Amino acid sequence: GRLTDLIKQKVLDLTNCHSVVLDEANRMLDMGFRDDMVFIIGKTAPERQTLFFSATLSPEIKKLTTQFLKDPSFISVVSGETAKNIDQDVVRTRGKDKLDVLHDLLIQPEFKKVLIFGRTKHGVERITTDLNRRGIKADSIHGDKTHGKRQKALGLFKQSHVQVLVATDVAARGIHVDDIDLVIQADAPDEYKTYMHRSGRTGRAGKQGTVVTIIPRTRQRRMNELL
Repeated sequence: GRLTDLIKQKVLDLTNCHSVVLDEANRMLDMGFRDDMVFIIGKTAPERQTLFFSATLSPEIKKLTTQFLKDPSFISVVSGETAKNIDQDVVRTRGKDKLDVLHDLLIQPEFKKVLIFGRTKHGVERITTDLNRRGIKADSIHGDKTHGKRQKALGLFKQSHVQVLVATDVAARGIHVDDIDLVIQADAPDEYKTYMHRSGRTGRAGKQGTVVTIIPRTRQRRMNELL
C-alpha cells in the first residue's frame, strides 16, 4: 500500500527495476492485495526477471503468472509431515477458560521459550495482556504493530528476555528461531497447511519440540478432520 502511494505521488519510479520477487503470493491474494500487486508490478521494467513463491497454485495465482510471466518454469517442492522430533498433542478445555489452560502449560519448567498462535489481533493482545498480569513475561506481534515494534518483540523473544511470543499467522511468517520448546495453537487452525506451518516453528535444527493445540469441545470434530 505504501509503495502504491509513493508511485501515485510520482516520488518512486520503478521503470529501472528489473527484478521482482513476490513472496507468499497466495497469502497476499487472501489479504486482498491483488490490485496493489498488479499495479506495482505493472510499473516495473517490461524486460525483467519475475519470481512468484506460493504455498498453493490456485486459479488466481495461475492467472497472475499468465499476466506477468513469459514462458515461466514451475518448480514444485512437496514437503512431508511434521518432523519426527516434534511431539503433537491436543488439550481440551473441558469448560475451563482458555487463558487458565494456557497458564497451566506455561508454568511447566521445561517450556522456556514458547510461541503461541492466535487467530485475531485482538485475541493475541488479550492473551499477551493476561499472561503478563499473571507474571509470565510475554510480548506480541501482529498486523497492527509497526515493523520496528514487531522486530523489537522478536528480538526480546530470541534473547529470552520474554518467555512467550504471541502472534497471528500473518505476522509469524518470518519467525525463524531454532530453540522454541513449545508451540501452542490457542486457536485451532482451519486448514492443514496452517497447522503444518505453525508446527514447523519448533523442532528446528534437529532439536526436540512440542506442539499443543487447545480446542473447546465444539471444535473437536473439526480438529479430528485436520489431524
